[in-house]
Amino acid sequence: MLNMDFYDFKNAFLIGFFMAFMIGPVFFMLIQTSILKGARAAIAFDIGVILGDISFILIAYYGSRSLLEKIKDDPRLFFLGGLALIIYGLITYLDKSNKKEAIETSKIVNVPIRNNYLKLFFKGFFLNFINIGVLAFWLGTILVIGPTLNMNQNAIFSYFGVIILGYFTTDIVKIILAKQLKNKMTPFVIYKVKKIMGVILIVFGFLLMLKGFIPNERLEEFIH
Repeated sequence: MLNMDFYDFKNAFLIGFFMAFMIGPVFFMLIQTSILKGARAAIAFDIGVILGDISFILIAYYGSRSLLEKIKDDPRLFFLGGLALIIYGLITYLDKSNKKEAIETSKIVNVPIRNNYLKLFFKGFFLNFINIGVLAFWLGTILVIGPTLNMNQNAIFSYFGVIILGYFTTDIVKIILAKQLKNKMTPFVIYKVKKIMGVILIVFGFLLMLKGFIPNERLEEFIH
């Protein structure tokens, strides 16, 4: 059961919302699947994607648990989480791939025209799971969020559960508006969205680094 205040819920939900607009093969495959195969097929594909994210969250959390405990005692290790976010942000910002390349990448696993929901589910899972950048993103996010929640496992999983909820809810809206989104996602719009998302990740990365070297009170004054 979720046990978090409205502020944390809002922040987690917004992270999920923005994640849903990270431009890449999964984004275009979801839109294509909705248009060509229908909403149910797109939802089956999206559930596979989300399972991939959940797998990465668990890997990142349990794989970095000892590091998270050290961060609690040595705030300077926030530097590592910030660095991970900055690197992922730079990759996103500098990515030169266009819409056509992203769509071609999304065709890694062929699915027959006739809907096969199980295959679509696995397609979504593997298409997301083979992207090591997603793991880097979740690792950086966990290193950011974990210490702020006092390393409470239930609180951390609740927070990330809301992120996934925000992500899935936004994807449902994308599925419903698939045709309109496909028409609006011009190469120029894609380029701008990637730049914006990259800058957001880089800024969060720098703020995380500052948190390791500046007392919380000073950092809050700096931010506000």
